Amino acid sequence: MIDGPYFVLTLLGVLGCGLVAGVFYGFSTFVMRALAELPPAQGVAAMKSINVVVLRPAFMLAFIGSALLCAVLAVVTFVLWPDEGTVELLLGSALYLFGCFVVTIAANVPRNDALAKMDPGSQEAAAYWPTYVREWTVWNHVRTFAAAAASISYVLALA
Repeated sequence: MIDGPYFVLTLLGVLGCGLVAGVFYGFSTFVMRALAELPPAQGVAAMKSINVVVLRPAFMLAFIGSALLCAVLAVVTFVLWPDEGTVELLLGSALYLFGCFVVTIAANVPRNDALAKMDPGSQEAAAYWPTYVREWTVWNHVRTFAAAAASISYVLALA
């Protein structure tokens, strides 16, 4: 069984990945649907505001902190190669780092950046909004699944 500081790191990994999964789950299940039902100018304006507010420490600590923690767990696992939980720890780290963190950088952030350049009341924004909602939400589903699966994988490593 995992113990000591390694146990604490893994437990923090469970918590961090779970918190991030919960935020993304909320977006996938109701936030994006509610925004999509608004007139495009209002939906775009609201999402632009969300994309600014999300950069505050409360979320960024969980999101980036979990990525750093997952990287540390992967390195420590490779170095120590424990008798139990190795596969689960490496899988959890990979799921979060690639399925959540990299997907955010490669898929969600570019869409947010494109939206940020648009005037909410413009024809360009109105035309882009349905595509943005659809594509952003698909990638958010991926992030949600990856973060939740990483959390589960870390729990299994502790079992």
